[in-house]
Amino acid sequence: MRTKQPSLFEIEWLVLSKRSVYIFITLLLLGIALGSALIYFWRHGNPFKNDEATIRTGARFLSFEGDVRVVRAQTRETVQVNANTQLFPGDIVQTQTDGRARILLADGSTLLVRPNSVVTIRDNQIIDGGQQTNVRVAVERGQINVRTEEQTDKTNNIIETRLTESRLAAQTGASFGVREDNTEDIRVSTGSIETTTRSGEKTVIRAGEYLAINQMGNIARREHLLDVPIPTAPRDLERIIVRAGSSSSIVLRWQRPSTGTPAYYRVEVATSPFFVATGKVIERDQLTSTEFNVGELRPGVYYWRVCAVAPSGQVSEWSEPQKFSIIVAQDSARLVVWDVETEYVAGNIYIVRGRTQPGNTVRIAGRETLAARDGSFRLQVAIPAGTRELSVEAEDSQGHRERYRFPIGERSR
Repeated sequence: MRTKQPSLFEIEWLVLSKRSVYIFITLLLLGIALGSALIYFWRHGNPFKNDEATIRTGARFLSFEGDVRVVRAQTRETVQVNANTQLFPGDIVQTQTDGRARILLADGSTLLVRPNSVVTIRDNQIIDGGQQTNVRVAVERGQINVRTEEQTDKTNNIIETRLTESRLAAQTGASFGVREDNTEDIRVSTGSIETTTRSGEKTVIRAGEYLAINQMGNIARREHLLDVPIPTAPRDLERIIVRAGSSSSIVLRWQRPSTGTPAYYRVEVATSPFFVATGKVIERDQLTSTEFNVGELRPGVYYWRVCAVAPSGQVSEWSEPQKFSIIVAQDSARLVVWDVETEYVAGNIYIVRGRTQPGNTVRIAGRETLAARDGSFRLQVAIPAGTRELSVEAEDSQGHRERYRFPIGERSR
């Protein structure tokens, strides 16, 4: 039986048909992909343009002291802040009892986070090539101070708390406090703030005004701002010399607040600039005079601060801590500086740490500080680019000086 062989025409037709099917399938897949892309662009816009137009910048720490931590939004990991730490939307800043931090945000404003505070960076981005900036910070606990710079019409700087949402104008200085009893207060020293409370009240707080918000989110009190008393003595970094084996009596003095009428003052003296409980030496309340005598202070390094209380109960912010030292008269023994190390922060900013005799004044790059009771010192300084050595000068209570040079970036002994 003979089998019929296919003709050449039939073979060519079969090959041509398969090729057409492959081409058709390929074109169909390309069409589906193109259609999907067009639908995405129509619904969501150009993703590449969005990357160029919106820049989610990392807020950065200008300075920090003590225990400051960051909880990352993406991983929920808690990290200790260092010189290279950046903050991104959703990150949480936590300051402990001995911690505080100053943060630079996308619109050029600065945020000072006080001790025992919890703050979330909700938004921090630049849009449309710098034409618009969005900054939003939420205060969950504690106190922050905010200062804004010049702004465009498209700048949004918003502070949230549990009870309020506030929009800050340009050139505004203000503080926001969230207390443990779920009450809050807002102080405006310069500029103005548009505030909406949880109860729906809207108001504008202007320079020199104070607002207290109760637990229900209502404005409980509005009055003139009670300003901070100004410390006058002892001056910051002042040295008080005593004889060996003796103590000293110190008179603390301050000026009345420039605005507001205080009913009385509170004063604290401590061995820590954060006035933690274990470091407090003196606490006095209900002081009606602008001076207070502190007796029997032993040689060492101390810090003091003062605040005012109005008849209404409004409490001013604390004054900046003033540092003074009580030191024993020394002979002319040679001053020594050792254990010096530098830590890079950013730009030309470094933190310099080291040791010398207790109570010595240490000067580095135009700044100075007093060595603590254990002889340690710490300074944040600006060092010009290209500088290889650091000049450190130590001076004792009798005016004797010694100058040392240490390499930058290396631990020196």
